[in-house]
Amino acid sequence: MSDKIKFGTDGWRAIIAKEYTVENVARVSEASAIWLNNQNIEQKNIVIGHDCRFGGELFMETAAKVFLSKGIKVFMARGFVSTPMVSLGARKYNCRIGVVLTASHNPPSYNGFKLKADFGGPLQPHYIQEVEDIIPQKANTDYLSVDLDEAESNGSLEIVDLETLYCDHVRSSFDLEAIRNSGLNLVYDAMYGAGQRVISKILPEVSLLHCDYNPSFKGQAPEPIAKNLRELEAYIKEKGNIDCALATDGDADRIGMYNGKGEFIDSHHIILLLINYLAKYKELNGIVATAFSVTPRVDKMCQHFGLEQRVTKIGFKEIASIMVEEDVLIGGEESGGIAVKGHIPERDGIWMGLIIWEFMAKSGKTLDQLIDEVYELVGPFKFERNDLHITDDLKQKIIANCAANKYQNFGPYNVKELKTTDGYKYFFDEERWLMIRPSGTEPVLRNYAEAPTLEEVREILKICEQTITA
Repeated sequence: MSDKIKFGTDGWRAIIAKEYTVENVARVSEASAIWLNNQNIEQKNIVIGHDCRFGGELFMETAAKVFLSKGIKVFMARGFVSTPMVSLGARKYNCRIGVVLTASHNPPSYNGFKLKADFGGPLQPHYIQEVEDIIPQKANTDYLSVDLDEAESNGSLEIVDLETLYCDHVRSSFDLEAIRNSGLNLVYDAMYGAGQRVISKILPEVSLLHCDYNPSFKGQAPEPIAKNLRELEAYIKEKGNIDCALATDGDADRIGMYNGKGEFIDSHHIILLLINYLAKYKELNGIVATAFSVTPRVDKMCQHFGLEQRVTKIGFKEIASIMVEEDVLIGGEESGGIAVKGHIPERDGIWMGLIIWEFMAKSGKTLDQLIDEVYELVGPFKFERNDLHITDDLKQKIIANCAANKYQNFGPYNVKELKTTDGYKYFFDEERWLMIRPSGTEPVLRNYAEAPTLEEVREILKICEQTITA
C-alpha cells in the first residue's frame, strides 16, 4: 500500500527518489485533475512549470501527461520558472489551477507540488483539502502512453514563455529608469533559484551572485535567511560601496535583504517598510494581513495610518484567501513571503525587492534612513529564528508541554500573555516575545524571538532551547 500523501503549509514536499517519485507525482496530479474535472466550469485549463531542482522537467512532464490524459488543456513552461511566474500565468491564461513543481526553500534533496488558483495566488485551503482527500493509492491513469509532441500538434498542449510574461509585467509596473538613474549600487543573489535570469533582463546594471544553474544549490538550502547568505554578506562588506542587496529563495517567492553595512534585514522590517511606503508615500489603503509569526509592531504602524490589521494562521494560502475577497494593501509572513496591492495575491520576492529599490530611488534615502522612519513610529527592534533539528518524540513532547501551558517562564523572562492562533507565542512585555511552532514544510521545531537588541534576541533563543529540551 502506498503512503498517504499530505499537503503541508505550502504544498506537498518530499525527498526526491524516496517519497517524491514519478508515481507519487502522478497520484497527486491525478487527484488534481479529478478535482478540476468535477468543477462546474466550461474551460478546464491548467498552467504548469518547474523550478531548478533535480528532475524538474521529468516530474513536470509526468504531471502534464496525467492532466492531458484526463482531457485537460495544458499550458506548459519549458525550462525553469519561478512560482510567481506560474501564478501570473494562471491568471493570464484563464486557468482554473496552476501547478508548480517546487520545494521552494527546502534543502536540495526535496521537491514538491504547489497548487495555484485562477486569481494568481495559492489555491484556497478547503480546495487543497478536497484534492488531498481524493489522492489515489496508485495512479490509475495510463499517462505513459501520452505523447507530448502529439499533444502540442493537436493543440491540447501549448508551450508558453512565463518568464517573458513576468518580465513584461514588471516593466509595466515599476519605474525602472528611476532605479537605473538613482546611482544606487545594487546586488541580487538568486541562491541558484528560479529567479536567476530576471534581474539581468530588467536591470542589467545590478551585480549578480549565484545566478547560475545548479540543481543542488551548492548543497545549501535556498532559504534567504542570514545563516544561508554568508557569501552575500561577505561580498557587501568586501566591496564597501553597496547600497542594498536582494536575495530570493529557490522558487523566488521569498525575500531577504541586506543594507550597505552587510546587515541582514528581516521580513518584519521589510513588511513595515512596505506599509510605510504604500500608506505614507503612495497614499494607498486597505487591510494589512499578516501571519501569526509576524512582529506585533505591525499593529502599531496600522494604528498610526488608520489601517485594519488581520492576523492569520501561518501559510500564505491563508493570507491569499483574504486578498481575493477583500481590499488588502499588503499580506506578509515572517518567512519572507509578501504580496501587495497592484500585483497578484502571491508571494513574490523579486517584486518586493523592486518596491524597496524604487522607494530608495524616489526618496533619495538609504535603506537605513527608511528603517529609521519606521523606528520613529514603532520603535527599534531585532528578530531572529532558530530551527531545532530534534527527534520527533522530543518535538511532540515540547508541543504537548506548550499545549498544557507548562512554560510559565523562560529563565528570567516571565510569561505575561500566551497567544495560540498557530503555534505558541509567549509575550514577556511590549518589546519582547518568543514563539514555538513545528514547521509545516520541514522536520524541525522553529523558535522565534524579538527584543530591542540582537544580543538579547539570541539570549532568549538560547534560554528557550535550554528550557524546552531539558
